[in-house]
Amino acid sequence: MADSTSDRRVVDLQLLGGQLCLDFANTVDWRLSEAPIEWLKTYGDLIAWGQHAGALEPEQAQELLRHAERRPEEAAAALQRALRLRESIYRVFAAVAHEGTPPAQDLETVNAFLGEAMAQARIVFVGGGYVWGWSDQPPLDRVLWPVVRSAADLLTQGDLGRVRQCAGDPCGWLFLDRSRNRSRRWCAMSDCGNRAKARRFYRRRRAESK
Repeated sequence: MADSTSDRRVVDLQLLGGQLCLDFANTVDWRLSEAPIEWLKTYGDLIAWGQHAGALEPEQAQELLRHAERRPEEAAAALQRALRLRESIYRVFAAVAHEGTPPAQDLETVNAFLGEAMAQARIVFVGGGYVWGWSDQPPLDRVLWPVVRSAADLLTQGDLGRVRQCAGDPCGWLFLDRSRNRSRRWCAMSDCGNRAKARRFYRRRRAESK
């Protein structure tokens, strides 16, 4: 998890989820605190994140920003749609991480966005083989297509037993535990893991001093 600073940029956000949809869910810092920190404050932030995370090519990002400049109200609405999808993705996979049942309304939201995205899906021939691609149309929420496809793939084809929520309180970030023995507990050992170690050390020293 990144430290909160007044001059931070979304392109500095660490991508620790191991899956595009989980990285998208992690665009809020300190989720479980009383004062979560939002990374996606503008449509430009959303597009910058999309390019940073590999959901958009640079030329696609620039085209979307040009459209947003001409249609600021539509861009603002697209950002709100993105945040709604993000929160549903977060709640679905937080439930999965704790072996619970995802809220039905959030699954409905994911399915609604998935239907819109898959209407734009295409099979394309690249490098001697066929891969999934997308329509060349540039709607302002195009960045969400690969995100929701990632969520669908993880839910239907992924190893859901590896979906975890960071044990660092109040982090709340989600990630895929790809460790051999499935023992990863932190979004990053260098961040939340070290904080937890420091807290344990402090509590132990206090107990020893009594």
